[in-house]
This record gives sequence, structure tokens and C-alpha cells, in this order.
Amino acid sequence: MSIHFVTGRLAEHALCDVVGELAARVGFEYSIQVLNITVAALMTPEWVAKRLVLPPGTARLILPGYCEGDLKLVADVVAISGAAVERGPRDLRRLPEYFGKSAAPDDYGAYDIQIIAEINHAPRLPLAEILAQAKQLAADGADLIDLGCDQGEVWSGVGECVAALRSEGLRVSIDSLDPRNIAPAAKAGAELVFSVNSGNRAAAADWGCEVVAIPDTPDDLASLDETIEYLAARGVRMRLDPILEPLGFGFAASLQRYFATRQKYPDAEMLMGIGNLTELTDADSAALNVLLLGYCQELGIRSVLTTQVIHWAQSSVRECDLARRLMYYAVRHHSLPKHREPRLIPLRGPAPRPFGQKQLEQLAADLKDDNYRLFAENGLLHLVAADMHLSAADPFALFAQLLATGPKNVDPSHAFYLGYELAKAATALTLDKEYRQDDALDWGYLTREERHHRLPRGKKPRPERPENVDDAAGESP
Repeated sequence: MSIHFVTGRLAEHALCDVVGELAARVGFEYSIQVLNITVAALMTPEWVAKRLVLPPGTARLILPGYCEGDLKLVADVVAISGAAVERGPRDLRRLPEYFGKSAAPDDYGAYDIQIIAEINHAPRLPLAEILAQAKQLAADGADLIDLGCDQGEVWSGVGECVAALRSEGLRVSIDSLDPRNIAPAAKAGAELVFSVNSGNRAAAADWGCEVVAIPDTPDDLASLDETIEYLAARGVRMRLDPILEPLGFGFAASLQRYFATRQKYPDAEMLMGIGNLTELTDADSAALNVLLLGYCQELGIRSVLTTQVIHWAQSSVRECDLARRLMYYAVRHHSLPKHREPRLIPLRGPAPRPFGQKQLEQLAADLKDDNYRLFAENGLLHLVAADMHLSAADPFALFAQLLATGPKNVDPSHAFYLGYELAKAATALTLDKEYRQDDALDWGYLTREERHHRLPRGKKPRPERPENVDDAAGESP
């Protein structure tokens, strides 16, 4: 396969290094076209289409990731060659990962674990608040909305609440041991009951819906067996939950009980309430959810109950949604759950790929303008412009170095911009994250995209006057 890459002048050296190494490792022929523009990020498909020279035999054409717009304009130009037109990653240093993803099976994203998201203390909330929370939980990936009742109290409005949720197209479960709450909820359309043990199982056959069977106490699997036998004899559909206990209170033993229950009931539907770990452990919930969903996937536990009460677990539904897809893929393909779902690594992110001192010095030598390019790598913040390369670990020290050069273009607006970007860059250094000027830091599924404050997206490229092109880091291929 022959692949044609398009870039601008500033990214030429870096792209040649990355593509040369990648081609040798992956195994493809390549060509690189350097267009007459300083910053590749300012290209548009229309502009590229007029200047493209595609070598014979090219199978794929990869444009810079920042080349925004309709790629059909380019595809029409190369249609006779049959080459596929693609928009690569925004950062050319991510090309190896981009090629790895393109070679992956196309079934990533499938799952078979159901997420049930609980609204705690639902009877204390106004109906409008319950509806708003339920809709958000469903948007985040919840399959069922669980209404958590208050122990020992009867909720007179439970039927009305279930009916309102059902009218919005939401699936509902009810979390109560009290038949006085369960019966009206089931009548109004709740399809699952949390939970049933020896104390309330006599009423279960009257509800006409699926139930979650639990032991009378977590360590009493014999009582779970009795409830299973009782419900099965009466044709009540059920899911089995041996109950997950918190760390330090029987967590390891509870995992063993799930395993033993699966061995005893190999074809039964099972459920795990994972909130006892995520809500009751001083740790961000993402990694805990990934681990628990992996355990469930291997053991064939096809539903989880989660909550989002404590601050560090307030995105658990989104995490579970990503984790169930990752674990389904890993188990199905016998593939490690690694380098597949970067959105589940919000704190660290993918390993940064530095340009290195040599390329930064080359960039300073190649630049013809005094716009500032910022980089964060190898423990230092770097500021690069024409014939200028300053570096420091402290953003204040770096800014002081810049002021010492007597710059003519650092007005209050520009100083604010540089301060904002340097704060992001310093954060990236602290956490060893990738920093790309004018881009949001990558916080995985928590990333909030930023508007490009300095990069003039709406302007036409002006190759005849590259020294006037405003800003941009030039790291896109």
C-alpha cells in the first residue's frame, strides 16, 4: 500500500521522522507533499484540492487533522485514482495510534451488560427533578432508571412517578423491600424489583415482573438458594445478586460468593450492585468501574446497579457505559483491554510524545514570524518564535524571559492568552499529559472542547505571505 501525506512547511521535519519510522514498522510505501503554507492547521479541503499532486498508485491520502471541512472536495479530485481520503489525527505524533486503530476490528462498541442507575431517596424529590435526573442518566448510558425508596416508609406517589417515567419512554425499576411500594410501582410499569428475600418473596408472584433475588444476609448463600427455589416454583423471573460488600467489610469474600453462585447456577441471570465499592471508597470511580465491569463480563453477570451520589462517583454511568464496551471487546476477542479506550484515562491520558530539543530548535530556525508556539515536554515549558526558543519549568519565569526580549506584540489580550495557555501547559507537565496549543487538555470522557482563540479558522490560507499566518503550533501532519 502506498500512502500520501499532506502537510505544511513547519511540520515537514517532524512528519518525515514519524512517518519514516511508522512505515518501516507497519509496512507501507509513502510520499509526503509539503504545500506552500506555514501552518498545516490552516488548510481547508478546497484549498488543498487545488494544489494536490497524487503520485501514481496511491491507495490512501491522509490530510492534517485540523483540515476542517467537507473532504468530498478532495475526494472528487482523486476519484479517478481510487485513493481513499482520510483526515488524520490533529497531532502527527498520534499517527502510530491512528494506524493501530484503523487496523482494529470494526465491532468495537458492542456490549451485553445492562446499566441500572439509581436515583437515591426518590420520594424526597419533586417529580420534575426525578424526570430531569432520569433523562440525564439515560443519556449517559443507563438502560433502566431505578427509584430508590426510603427504608421503612411508604411512598404514596410511587405509581404516579413510575407512570411519568414510562410516559417519557424510560424503563424503570423499583428499589424497595416493602410490598406497599413495590405493588403500585409494578402496576404502573416498573419491570424490575430490588430486592426479594425471605421477607417479601411471598408477594413476588403477584407483581408480574422480574425481581432481584438476594440472600437474607450477605454471608448466607443458603437463604439465597431458598429464595431462588421459592421464586422458580412460582414462575417468577429473577436475577441473582449475592451482594457486593465494601472493601474492609467482606469485599473479597463477596467476590467469591458471586463466583460460587455462577458455578451453581450457570445459566441464571445475575446482577452486581457496584455502588458499594465506588461510593464507599476514597478513589475516583473510573478505574473501579472498569475493574468491576471486567469481573462481571468474565463471569457472565449481565447487569449492574450503580449510583452517582458521592462527588468522586458522579460520572459512574458514563464510565460504566465505556467500560462495558471495552470489556465486551476484550473478552470476546481475547484481547487485553489496553490502548483501546483512552476516554477511560481522564487523569493521565495517553503517553505524551515529545518533539525533542532538536525539532524545537529547527522550528525556531524555520519560523519567519513572531507569533508564539508553546510546548510542554521533558519537564519544561517551551516558547518558540522566529529565532527564539525560551524554556523554563515555571510559567512565570518563562514569561519573564519573554518580556526581557522586549517583545512588541504582547498587549494585555495576548498576555492573557499566553497566561491561559501556559497554565494548561503547566498542568500537562504536572500530570505528564499531552499539551497541544489551542486545544483542550485531554481529560478522557470529561474533556470539554475549547474554541480556538488564536487560530483563525474562517480565514483562507495565504501561502504567498506565510509570515502573516497567525499563531498555531504546527504539529498537525
